Amino acid sequence: MRPQTILSSSLLTSALALCLAAPAYAQANDPIKIGVIAEVQSIAGAATPGGAQIAADEINAKGGILGRKVEIVTYDNKSSSADSVRAFQRAVSEDKVSAVIASYISEVVLALEPWAARLKMPLITPGAASNEITKAIHNDYEKNKYSFHGYLTSAAQAQIVCDAAKDLLVDKMHMKTVAIMSEDAAWTKPLDIGYEACLPKAGLTVVEHVRFSPDTTDFTPIFNNIEAKKPDVIVTGISHVGVQPTVQWKNQQVPIPMFGISAQALSPTFWKDTNGAADGVPSFAVSTADVAVTSKTKPFAAAFAAKFGMPPAYTGYTAYDEVYIITDAIKRAGSTDPDKMVAEMEKTNFEGTIGQIQFYGKDDEFTHGIKYGPGAVTGLVFQWQDGKQVTVWPEKVAEGKLKFPNFVKLSQ
Repeated sequence: MRPQTILSSSLLTSALALCLAAPAYAQANDPIKIGVIAEVQSIAGAATPGGAQIAADEINAKGGILGRKVEIVTYDNKSSSADSVRAFQRAVSEDKVSAVIASYISEVVLALEPWAARLKMPLITPGAASNEITKAIHNDYEKNKYSFHGYLTSAAQAQIVCDAAKDLLVDKMHMKTVAIMSEDAAWTKPLDIGYEACLPKAGLTVVEHVRFSPDTTDFTPIFNNIEAKKPDVIVTGISHVGVQPTVQWKNQQVPIPMFGISAQALSPTFWKDTNGAADGVPSFAVSTADVAVTSKTKPFAAAFAAKFGMPPAYTGYTAYDEVYIITDAIKRAGSTDPDKMVAEMEKTNFEGTIGQIQFYGKDDEFTHGIKYGPGAVTGLVFQWQDGKQVTVWPEKVAEGKLKFPNFVKLSQ
């Protein structure tokens, strides 16, 4: 992404001036605008403005915030960092939004983070995972304090997978060895570091570690290589590559079970998209439509399905929660002043659809990241079984037990 394609210096000056002047243009009865920058061509991307709109409708039905309605302004970023930056600048300088919810792609959020700092605009992601997002906030808090990580970091996701693997794979199935198979992307670099550290602690020896291009279309040699190492399980970090690893795992009859994270599997259409090859594929998630992670999870999922004809993807849950986080902060601050909003967002203690949401403080390693653990957001593992997402971990919310298709040969 070349700087000259984004803004000339003169236009940047204008954008900054407009942004800084924005509060003067706001009227007491004008709507409070929240920008949503999303990959609307994808299921997960489309769920982002969908979840945000449901939250706004609920808030407006109760009278709005500070006597003002909440308005969601959506921008299609076409999965592009450059288009996302342009949308962010437009949202701030022209549309006068008070906050921005943006993208499940880590590379996009990392491109937007400096602009949130420059334009002093609260930014929160509903799905990006890279640790680098919170690292930038921690390393230069005063500059980057306007960004919040509204989804679990890659480090937290790796730990959840390891915790689940110990319970389900090591303790119950007596597995001993693992191959890591992840796409080469910003979010999987810290994920794989986490895997390398915590899988052995969970009782699984790493016998192979494959990182492949998200553009890979033929996984035959990759699966052949992994099979030769004879691991008990393959732990994945898959998102941007799409359904191909799952489809080829089934078509090739790879005899090794898969575990870990398959972001595509979080889509409610994943079974149809893979023609049933998804059967037996597990993945980490923050929520599913049929599990009461909190008292808000199932009512939101039902409202989303009623409005859009399908259950929400994971970004629907987080975007819904984030509209409440933003508007509650505005309400407590009594203002849309960005510094006051940031100060109140840092105090968030909100029961959302994904758990009890709080953010790590500026002295924590993952500044402005969502807290992970008991009493906070804990995540879950589901598995596609007979066309449904069946939660299998943790036990307190499990709907069924982990089971794999017949072509998978469990070594223990």
